[in-house]
Amino acid sequence: MSIVVLGATGHLGRFAVEHLLERGVAPAEIVATGRAVEKLTDLAARGVDVRAVDRDDEAAVAAVLEGATKVLLVSGIEPQRLAQHKTVIAAAEKAGVEQLVYTSGPKATESDMLLMADHKATEEALAASSVPSTVLRNAWYVENYTDQVGIWKEHGYAGAADPDAPISVALRSEYGEAAAVALTTEGHLGKTYELGGEQVSSNQIAATVSAVVGQEITYTQVPVETYQQILAGAGVPAPMDAVLADVDRAISTGGVLVPPTDLEALLGRPATALRPAVESILG
Repeated sequence: MSIVVLGATGHLGRFAVEHLLERGVAPAEIVATGRAVEKLTDLAARGVDVRAVDRDDEAAVAAVLEGATKVLLVSGIEPQRLAQHKTVIAAAEKAGVEQLVYTSGPKATESDMLLMADHKATEEALAASSVPSTVLRNAWYVENYTDQVGIWKEHGYAGAADPDAPISVALRSEYGEAAAVALTTEGHLGKTYELGGEQVSSNQIAATVSAVVGQEITYTQVPVETYQQILAGAGVPAPMDAVLADVDRAISTGGVLVPPTDLEALLGRPATALRPAVESILG
């Protein structure tokens, strides 16, 4: 068996590799790929097959998938990510891959979020291919918020989402673990999972972070246009500033709210609750 992880140099892909190892997959049966493979030297030292692969390079993608049994396609972040995803799907089809697991986003095929457009198109490409697939629609990471704490301490926590609108969150590691489970257990072919943990609001996130870091942080709701300006002022390039501001718009109408049941089923337990999750990162 050979499991290829496309995107192992990112946080989610790295966690997936770690969980594959924890689940007893032999290091030599895991091919961890990405551009900045210097981030994976410790995995290589443990026997993982580490290869530099640029997903814009069709020949490189085809070569790394040749002989692969299963593939984890961690969605890209580049503007051309849809083209990259289609390259992987075509190569997987040609290679006769037995399972392709794709990390998508919440309610991708019905969402009006700008961020979901490429996910929707990728899922459609998967459905049109002959590759047996599993779609993991990951909701939000706790780290999406904890990574901003340094900014919040200095400038406050502002966003366009309704302060009491619920958001499904879980640790990035738990989404990586779910991917490892889907790759190593039976019954997931043709399935689409909506993955999310505890349902919390922006106000609850602010209160929890405040309690953990010992500094009061309050959430301030601003118009979507203002939030986009804040993001642009913080260095977020266009059009990503508009895309991220649009996420907050969608949060207000339940766009990032999914039941916790699918993630619980894959993990075999509830996802980590917000307070211990934040403590594990910031405590």
